[in-house]
Amino acid sequence: MDFSKYGVKHPKNCETCEFYDYDEYTDSYHCTVSLDEDEMNDFLGQNTGSCHYYRFYDEYKSVHKQI
Repeated sequence: MDFSKYGVKHPKNCETCEFYDYDEYTDSYHCTVSLDEDEMNDFLGQNTGSCHYYRFYDEYKSVHKQI
């Protein structure tokens, strides 16, 4: 559910982002968005407050649509 229209904003940290996925082969998490050099530098420095690709991951999104 998108609460941004109600003024509720989620913090922009990678752990709650839709594009932050676990890779079983490397046993680590990584961003699946194709980032440019500056954005990758911010990602590696954990300065993700200004990420333009951030989307809050809601694992119950499909359940909300069924209700």
